[in-house]
Parts: sequence; structure tokens; C-alpha cells
Amino acid sequence: MNEINDIRWMEHALQLAKRASDAGEVPVGAVVVQDGKVIGEGWNLPISGHDPTAHAEIMALRDAATRIGNYRLVGATLYVTIEPCTMCAGAIIHARVERVVFGATEPKAGAVISNALLFDQPWINHWPEYQGGVLAERCSDAISAFFRRRRSEKKAEKNAGQGLTSGAKIITGPESNTSG
Repeated sequence: MNEINDIRWMEHALQLAKRASDAGEVPVGAVVVQDGKVIGEGWNLPISGHDPTAHAEIMALRDAATRIGNYRLVGATLYVTIEPCTMCAGAIIHARVERVVFGATEPKAGAVISNALLFDQPWINHWPEYQGGVLAERCSDAISAFFRRRRSEKKAEKNAGQGLTSGAKIITGPESNTSG
């Protein structure tokens, strides 16, 4: 695939990530492409679906396998907004995906280039090609904005539970004594 197509499909994955974000999920989107056509789409659904395996990549692989009637996705490329974790990398290997293109790296849980390096292990039976960094900044920004918003919402909830308004501060110690 060429760079223009990689960008096009990553933009599609980013649109899917927005669906996840709109549903209160971590904004990760994935699309499976074969012969220039979308054969599978997915976005994160573990929270709303009560399913720890419902990562965007898994959802896209399931959709693709159902659409083509085969769990082997030979010749397919998976585009995902963040580096796949160990579980998703394993599913990609089992599905025989030919190529994986991801946006942002995932320093904590990434299993392609950040940590486990699963696609480079000599003991696996399929070695997908992989490329990271496609629209990396946009992919990373989507996740950062989501968690920034989530932290802000949690802080507001905590403050509301304590009868505080935005900008209010809890005072402790001698200055909190208002009786004197």
C-alpha cells in the first residue's frame, strides 16, 4: 500500500475512534481493508459491552471474518489508531492479517514495537508486516483529549460530592477554624 492509502484508511479508523469516544469508551478505532475495500470495522466497546475483549481490533477482525465467511484474513491490512496490545496482536497473528498499520505507540501496553515485540518472535507461525506512526499525533491527541476530559469530569464529580464548585478549595488546618 502507499502512503496516501494508509492516511486515508487511518482517517477512517479515527472516525471509528470518535464513535467509541461518543459512547464513553477509550477512543480507538480499527478498519480491515482487503483489495482496497473495507471488510471490517470496529471501535472500543469493552465498557458498554461489558466485554474485556471488545477492543477495536478484535471487533474489526470479528466483523471482517463474519463478512467474508472465514476467520483467516489473508491479504488484509488492519489499520488501528493505537499500537495493538498483546491480546489484539495475538488475534491478528491467528487471523493471518498480512499487514498492520497503527497510529500512536502505546508505551504501557503496546505489543508490536513498545514492549513484547510479538510480531518479531521466532516462535510465532505468522509474521505480519507492520508500520507505526501514521497520523500518530492525531491518534495520540484523540486519546489524550479523552483522558483529560475524563479526569476533569471525575474531579467535578468529586467536588460536587463535597459541595464544592469549580475553583473552590478544601481548607484544612488552623485556617479552617471559622469559630474565632
